[in-house]
Amino acid sequence: MVVMKTVKKRKVYLDHAATTPLDSKVFSKMRPYLAEKYGNPRALYALGREAKVALVVAREQVAKVIHSRPEELIFTSGATESDNLVLLGVARANKSKGNKILISAVEHKGILSVAQELKKEGFEIMVIPVQKDGLLDLQKLEELIDEKTILVSVTAADSETGTIQPLKEVSKIIAGRCLFHTDATQAAVYLDLDVKKLSVDLMTLSAHKIYGPKGVGALYVRQGVRLAKSHSGTENVPAIVGFGEALTLVAKNRKREAIKVKKLRDELERGIFQTIPKVLLNGHKTKRLPNFLNVSILDIEGEAMLLYLDELGIMAGTGSACDAENLKPSAVLTAMGNPYDFVHGSLRFTLGRQNTSAEVKYVLRELPKVVAKLRKISPLCLTL
Repeated sequence: MVVMKTVKKRKVYLDHAATTPLDSKVFSKMRPYLAEKYGNPRALYALGREAKVALVVAREQVAKVIHSRPEELIFTSGATESDNLVLLGVARANKSKGNKILISAVEHKGILSVAQELKKEGFEIMVIPVQKDGLLDLQKLEELIDEKTILVSVTAADSETGTIQPLKEVSKIIAGRCLFHTDATQAAVYLDLDVKKLSVDLMTLSAHKIYGPKGVGALYVRQGVRLAKSHSGTENVPAIVGFGEALTLVAKNRKREAIKVKKLRDELERGIFQTIPKVLLNGHKTKRLPNFLNVSILDIEGEAMLLYLDELGIMAGTGSACDAENLKPSAVLTAMGNPYDFVHGSLRFTLGRQNTSAEVKYVLRELPKVVAKLRKISPLCLTL
């Protein structure tokens, strides 16, 4: 009798910009509210009051990290709902003051799609361009903002290249003339999000990008800012508890984790440029989140690379298609002036706290083989 040996497939997760694994400490905090402490926080009896206390604690945790008042926070189902609340809420509550909204060219597709809806309601949507390195064109912002502008929305760091936007400079240009919103979903793990220092009026956060649970986020709304009313329902207590704990933990470990992931990111970046010809870095070289590496590898398509890498247990992202069901190239990468063919060859590696140098070395051993194999069958021959 011959016994077949099962080879365990190696798993290297390098797509933390898409989502992060749930921290075990976060899950431990959530667990009681998934089972025995299941009360509705709006109920008057003890089980409900216990759940309500948990919400108060979580709200205070988030407020402490971003230096806001607890009452300035709205818990949502995630970043998309928060962004929708901002654009639709500000637009509809302030249309008597003006109808112009400015958004950066590298906003998440959720904001871009809502902006298109507002156009149908008569709002003027202007896109602030970015430079080749992904940084906002501040001079263009100064030209676009006027007395009709009611909102400026600029991401803290984009979801494709991790390029960090100069929010303090943006707030100086705005100078209180309109409301200022930032989607800090990607930035929350590694950047200080003190709303007072940044001078933002509204800020979007999401738990599943910071080692928290999926399906929960928050919107900071500065006291005095008017939003159109939104629907409310029973709060997702376990998820909100997890969100508060996750944000507290990433704030506590921010500096140490940034140093670790940057070292690994730089090791991966050096290796790719040393072993693979015809590679282009997307986004800013230094002003980016420490875990982001987005490259265009010419003459092949990102989807093909992802499928080959997946067979090797390596999980990454691509700007070739903005999601698994949409073959349109990333709006963020095209906004930076990258040619269509360059975007189609892009790979996004986003590292996290559990990645190791051994995993990086494994990727550097296998990726050049995948590229060489795909280039052999590719009809393309692009030049940098």
